[in-house]
Parts: sequence; C-alpha cells; structure tokens
Amino acid sequence: MKMGKIGVFDSGYGGLTILGQLRRRLPRYDYAYLGDNARAPYGTRSFDVVYEFTLQAVKRLIDMDCPLIILACNTASAKALRTIQQTFIANERPDCRVLGVIRPTAEVVGTLSHNHHIGVLATEGTIRSESYDLEIHKLWPDAVVTGLAAPMWVSLVENGEYDRPGADFFVRDSLQQLLALDPVIDTIILGCTHYPLLLHKIKKFVPPHIRLVPQGEYVAAALDDYLKRHTDLDARLSTGSTCEFFTTESPTRFREQAALFLDNERLRVGERSSGIHIDVQRIQL
Repeated sequence: MKMGKIGVFDSGYGGLTILGQLRRRLPRYDYAYLGDNARAPYGTRSFDVVYEFTLQAVKRLIDMDCPLIILACNTASAKALRTIQQTFIANERPDCRVLGVIRPTAEVVGTLSHNHHIGVLATEGTIRSESYDLEIHKLWPDAVVTGLAAPMWVSLVENGEYDRPGADFFVRDSLQQLLALDPVIDTIILGCTHYPLLLHKIKKFVPPHIRLVPQGEYVAAALDDYLKRHTDLDARLSTGSTCEFFTTESPTRFREQAALFLDNERLRVGERSSGIHIDVQRIQL
C-alpha cells in the first residue's frame, strides 16, 4: 500500500497557523504545505476563481501523494470545498479526502458560547459566503450569528504591522463595529488564519467575558478525531514527522514569512522559540 502525507493548503501564509497546531497535536504524520502566494489573497475573488485555484492546488497535492488534504483557508473552505468534495473527489478521486476549517469551528463554537450570540470576523469573501452562518445554524439553530469583514487585518499581518501601535486603530475599529451590531456577543470566531497573529492586540480591546476562538486547535482536534474514526485512511498516512513546504511565489519571501507565522504559533502555545529552518520549493499550479 502506497503511503502518503497530509496536505495543507492556503492561498497565503495564514494556513501556517493551522499547520502549526496540526503538527503540535499530530506530530507523527508527514505533511506537505502548499501556499499559492503568487495569487493571494483569495478573499476578494469570485467563487468561480477561488474554486478554480483551489482545485488546481488540490490536484497538485494529490499528485504529491497526499490522500488527505486540509484547506487551511477560510475563503477556500467557504467558496470551493463543497463543490470539490461533490464533484472532483466524488467522481474522480473517491480514494482521497478534502476537509475544511469552517465545519470544525462551527461544531465547537456552540459549546463555548453561553448565550449563543456569536460574532465572526473574517475576510470579505468568507463573510459574503455566509458559510459560518449556515454551518453554525445546522448545528445550533438558535444561534445569532453576526459577521463582519476585517480585510485590513490581513494587510497588517502580511506587511509586518501586526505588532506595531498603528495596528491598534484598525483592530479596535473592527471590534467596535462588530459589537455595535450585536452588543451581547459572548464569543468571537477569528475566521481568518492570519488573525491569530493579532490575538494580543484583539485581547486589548475585547471585554474580558468574550471568548475568542482561533481555529487551529479546534481544526487539529477535529482531524485527530476524524483519523480515529477513519482507520483505513489513517493507515495510508506516513509517519516520519516531516514537513515539506511549497510556494507559487518567491521561496525567499516564503521562508521569511513562514518563520514569522510558525514562530508566533509556538509562542502562542507557550513553547520557546529557537528559530525555524524552512526548506521550500517553488512550483507552478
């Protein structure tokens, strides 16, 4: 039986926060991370374009021997996941699985919220898709879901401004807008994988009773459970504790940004950071 890796895809760097949590919870597996950095961001692109780009990435990861792929991108999960599952996977690659990051978050958020007033901060594309609303209401019909796009937050992170005083205005402004829409929100989903880098800023401007929900740990827990329930797929995954990185843009740029994201993920879970060496290859989709 041919063994394969867990593929992790994002349009950019944010999915590295998901990868960090996956490797922390499930360190024994081999991973391949693919960032479509040359065509990022996906957040403002149409459904058709996001679907086309995401399908190209999924096919490439399958060609790299990844029978299981995590779309570590909220926009791709919102705009492309279901169609890829129902068409390409069902008809052409039923031996493979593609999973997203929205469903695991929706499954857990109702248990974290006391009053089921839930806020969602994400990119414009994710908010417009209403994917969080739909998934949460499937599981928690009484929930009141309020979404707000915070597109500047991605720019703050990718331009290295996330830790500077100037970021305070944009973080505070988005949080004030969200809470003005529903003042009794008690739980906020950080529905973009870039946002954990702003967590220390977000905590400054959120009332202490509000629960913040970064996705990584819940996606990792959901995958752990999924593999325990799908032992046939688990048996096809190699366990050498390795990770390969691929980008559609500059390997040098990717290496710099990836170190930032992965170092941040280590520090966020209380581990010491000693620097990260990343070997990365440039590919075309």
